[in-house]
Amino acid sequence: MANSKQARKRARQAEGRRVLKASQRSMVRTYVKNVIKAINGGDHAQAMDAFKQAQPIIDRIADKDVLSKKKAARLKSRLNARIKALAA
Repeated sequence: MANSKQARKRARQAEGRRVLKASQRSMVRTYVKNVIKAINGGDHAQAMDAFKQAQPIIDRIADKDVLSKKKAARLKSRLNARIKALAA
């Protein structure tokens, strides 16, 4: 347990950041699931629409350091590859 005033404040701040980042991470996962659901459904147009909605969200969360930029790029690349394979 935090003993000093400064340590108590840092613990409060860390908890607040943890809660915020958890909700942002969850939001990204929801958008990714929507893309995957559209891909599995076999509808290329719907998959592209879902991907276009997910892309800026993924980038924004990566800019806030909730996801690493490399993980965000990898995620977008893999989703895009699956959508392109669906079209072919």
